[in-house]
Amino acid sequence: MAKLLFNRWVGLVFISMGISLVIIDGTIVNTIFPTVIKALNLTSTEVQWVQESYVLVFASLLLIWGSLADRYGRRLLLIVGVLIFIAASVWAGYSQDANAMILARIVQGIGGSMVLPTTLSLVNANFQGRERGIAFAVWGSTIGGMVAIGPVIGGWLATAFTDGWRLAFNVNAPIGLIIVIGVLLSVHESKGENKHDGIDIVGAVISFIMFGSLVFGLIEGRTYGWWNVNKQFVLGDFKWATDGVSVIPFALAVSVVTGVLFVLWESARGKRGKSVLLDLNLFKLASFRNGSIAALIISMGEFGVIFALPLWLQNVEGLNAVSSGMVILWLAGGAFVASGAAGSMSGKVSPAAAVRFGVLLELAGVIATAFAIGADAGWGWVAPGLFVYGVGVGFATAQLTGVIMIDVKPDQAGQASGSQSTARQVGSAMGIAVIGTTLFTSTDVILRGKLDALNLDSRFFSADAKQGISNAVVDSAGGAIPGLKSGLIAQSHGMLPASTAAQIQQAAGTAFSEGARWAALSAAIFLFIGLLSTLRLGSKLHSEGSHAE
Repeated sequence: MAKLLFNRWVGLVFISMGISLVIIDGTIVNTIFPTVIKALNLTSTEVQWVQESYVLVFASLLLIWGSLADRYGRRLLLIVGVLIFIAASVWAGYSQDANAMILARIVQGIGGSMVLPTTLSLVNANFQGRERGIAFAVWGSTIGGMVAIGPVIGGWLATAFTDGWRLAFNVNAPIGLIIVIGVLLSVHESKGENKHDGIDIVGAVISFIMFGSLVFGLIEGRTYGWWNVNKQFVLGDFKWATDGVSVIPFALAVSVVTGVLFVLWESARGKRGKSVLLDLNLFKLASFRNGSIAALIISMGEFGVIFALPLWLQNVEGLNAVSSGMVILWLAGGAFVASGAAGSMSGKVSPAAAVRFGVLLELAGVIATAFAIGADAGWGWVAPGLFVYGVGVGFATAQLTGVIMIDVKPDQAGQASGSQSTARQVGSAMGIAVIGTTLFTSTDVILRGKLDALNLDSRFFSADAKQGISNAVVDSAGGAIPGLKSGLIAQSHGMLPASTAAQIQQAAGTAFSEGARWAALSAAIFLFIGLLSTLRLGSKLHSEGSHAE
């Protein structure tokens, strides 16, 4: 028993469980969300805020908590983050209305944003040499695997239990307590060596506004309009104008202005020898600078398939939540296979080469999956591509983290991990914005074209009716497709025969499949650019410990 206390490998298990808790919860919520909408009678605006409030807070606070962890203790911040996260999860699980759920998700975002950078900085601080490469492989592959496992768990809970969505939140409590106890018993506290007076509160506020406005603008651009107003933005009693320029350009402009202010503030404060939220000298390290750029670009495409594929599997292929999650599990299988291989390669192959190999596999897997998607394809054709993609994620995610952190001093681990985590989150938000826009825009254009090609009788099926069907498919993210054949059209257009309804449903399924294919191919474009960006990573980094040792 004594050997298990403060054993770094045992500690790695609980650290990985901590990041798993946050990642799984995020993916579970996507699966159970239709059930939550029905249970709480959420409006469309409330739906958006329940979904996005977590992401906005999570991405906005990563850099802040990473810096504070260096100062006050990484283990301490991890434990506090897990406790906040599980308390908010229970709150969400017992929510009776939209306001309670939104507030709970905001608090979840606060706790989750404390967990992600502190787990990475603890790995960086507790492992050296070749062991650090193995530890990063485990940490990174855990993220890739949990993204795939989450939908399976969420689908099972949603279908196997009454009010299973509440259980999906509440189950975090016992798991979180196990993590807290395990971390206390097996992980040493770790702090930065450099001590400065005061906390960079102004930098924290600027950072929060900068990342919050950026992530909001990128995610909500398609909803509210990239330039002209598509939909009115409402926050409490505040309402944006219904005509003219939308709220999105304003949000992105705020992000740019605050970004410039952040750099100027941090630079001036650093020159005075005061504590800073982010040491800009980190970007003088070629490994950190180039690795962070590569991480941002790769993250734009890395989980693009995961965004579109479950929607296609459930709404076009007719799989339920559990079955679609099982298909995504092929990705997890590839990621876990890669974790063992990546660990054994540490010290033998340069991390930069492993990253390139991983991104190349991701690119091949995404392209294979894209061309396997079709209205009548069946899930079996996409599984091999997902497996290859998962292997690539396992290699690239873990080894890229190692490349970014290799030259970072231990006392700056929290700042650096927060920064690289933020780069990934911003990249993911940018990718989701572009890939989501590609999916829904291409589906809309293709479906309207196919409906026109059906030559439906305009007396009973006007142009507005066609646009209404297209809008229903897009606005529901494909959820309206199964109902097109089973009476929705017949109720609105009673003189349409059943065969015509079936044609319309087939057209919708084909259009959504082609939209999903284009979404996957747009993810492939990002991955290709990311692969090119890895060419700037130093090939001289032959082992994770070349610097640390």
